[in-house]
Amino acid sequence: MPRLNSRADLEELRKEILAKRDPNKPRITVCSGTACSASGARQVAVALEEEIRKRGLDAEVELKKTGCHGFCEKGPLVVVYPQEICYVRVRPEDVPEIVQSVKENRIISRLLYVGPGKERISRESEIPFYKYQKRIVFGLNRQVDPKSIEDYIASGGYGALAKALFEMSPEQVLEEIKKADLRGRGGGGFPAGKKWETARNALGEPKYVIVNCDEGDPGAYMDRSLMEGNPHRVLEGLIIGAYAIGAREGFIYVREEYPLAVENVKVAIKQAEEYGLLGENILGSGFDFHVRVHRGAGAFVSGESTALMNAIEGRVGEPRMKYIHTAVSGIKGKPSCLNNVETWANVPLIIEHGADWFRSIGTEKSKGTKIFSLVGKVNDTGLVEVPMGITLRDIIYKIGGGIKGGKKFKAVQTGGPSGGVIPEEYLDTPVDFDRLVELGSMMGSGGMIVMDEDTCMVDIARFFVGFLLEESCGKCVPCREGLRVLHSILTDICEGRGRDEDLKLIEEIAETMKETSLCALGTTAANPVLTTLKYFRSEYEAHIRERRCPAKVCKSLIAYYIDPEACQACGACLKNCPVGAVEGGEDEIHRIDQDKCTKCGTCYEVCAFNAVKKISGEPVPPSPPRGTRPRAKR
Repeated sequence: MPRLNSRADLEELRKEILAKRDPNKPRITVCSGTACSASGARQVAVALEEEIRKRGLDAEVELKKTGCHGFCEKGPLVVVYPQEICYVRVRPEDVPEIVQSVKENRIISRLLYVGPGKERISRESEIPFYKYQKRIVFGLNRQVDPKSIEDYIASGGYGALAKALFEMSPEQVLEEIKKADLRGRGGGGFPAGKKWETARNALGEPKYVIVNCDEGDPGAYMDRSLMEGNPHRVLEGLIIGAYAIGAREGFIYVREEYPLAVENVKVAIKQAEEYGLLGENILGSGFDFHVRVHRGAGAFVSGESTALMNAIEGRVGEPRMKYIHTAVSGIKGKPSCLNNVETWANVPLIIEHGADWFRSIGTEKSKGTKIFSLVGKVNDTGLVEVPMGITLRDIIYKIGGGIKGGKKFKAVQTGGPSGGVIPEEYLDTPVDFDRLVELGSMMGSGGMIVMDEDTCMVDIARFFVGFLLEESCGKCVPCREGLRVLHSILTDICEGRGRDEDLKLIEEIAETMKETSLCALGTTAANPVLTTLKYFRSEYEAHIRERRCPAKVCKSLIAYYIDPEACQACGACLKNCPVGAVEGGEDEIHRIDQDKCTKCGTCYEVCAFNAVKKISGEPVPPSPPRGTRPRAKR
């Protein structure tokens, strides 16, 4: 591998790489992120390698294993370039036909995405999921092999670093980030430039820069997918930040559950060092910078800045009091600048295109784009990158394809377990840092969970409080005891033991936690409870006063019975009941023994005639006598 000793060397290498590549040569890309790999993408890639080799097409067709494309709902994904034909839910048995179609320059209709009007869409960019996105940070994931530094360099990679090192002083780089008004994508949206400036001006050496890839929110995987699919962009952003701040050493903190991210970033670091883009005398500029990867132990609370730094120092990952910000006193008491993966990945784009370009995207106080993990009761789930200011409605309905099964939208939860739920009346809210906070939620790292009419909001609040209760480090009383009591109260309400005075107690505990908890886990932990109580108070009251769960979710408040008018005596419920609670002989109307029923819902799910009913807050209708025959035969 050639060591690059100057900016000219980098540009010369880029030209050499591009000169060897034919943009019109057929190229098959396979999404090889964790989600698609779990769906069988690795087997598809192996089958493609074997089929291309078997047909002797190695010189004619290029195969590339890329990072996550984002459309996880339809994986494994295969895209054929230069036509940009996108095939969804590909299986190894589809491979021979795909290779043959590439050779014949034709499209396999049955593997295409089926649009809302039942039309088949061939081009990836025309699929609604992609069409309404603006993928400036995440888009390169589907083009490059994350283990190939040459792929990244060919796409313009490390050009921003060279520009910063040879055209800009550290102060100018810092001013450009401040001018861009880049806000941290990891949670609170604090201006990155102000944090950088604080660390730069703080007394003490050495200074540190850190990538936070802890990302513990349920359903969120934006940082993981960036780190897996394009680690060089994150690394380039980190090096630029180190240059601006005056750091010579950095850390990439990755949670233990992200083995592919760890693997790919370690490969990227090694390659960058070999090419002279990392380490001593980067590109002959005289700037030295070294990076180490630290694997986290998996604790959610370690995503908090001081807890993360404690973990890097080899201590228990629990937060400490912030009498002094970590930008002034962080790792080993030295100035330490921490940003999440997505924040660092924006930096090369800002330096390359300029702050004015970045500021042209987004809203007045929230610039650029944001990557969200769109999951839950929505048709098309996955990672979406959108400009700040897009509405929740457009994300859920234009990009996500609306609610599954034609159900009614109920709420969307943003910001992870510490975020809040937002009801239908606010669907047209522009998504930015400040508007979400005004609604009682937050941007967080970008989790977005869609809920439909079958979601119980009390149960949802209990779920997130339960998650945070397990993940709390227990160091401070307000968080430790507040979460325990909140979870106990919510459990009582869900199980029919709630009292009217519980609602006031919930609000008092939540306010105490917000005001007195040690870290952001505790200060924001009550958001799910407070927003569900604010927007769906009637559901809490129904649980307490009527012993009824309107969504028919809470087991203690529901019952199943078989409607004799609809029962066809098919026996499906009888055969599948795990506890033998269903009674009835052959060609007899079936009935459920309520004393035996565990309310698992199996009978409800397997009944093909909609005869099993789910009720809440009302008495179970009497069943007909044993031996009663159905009125109509199947």
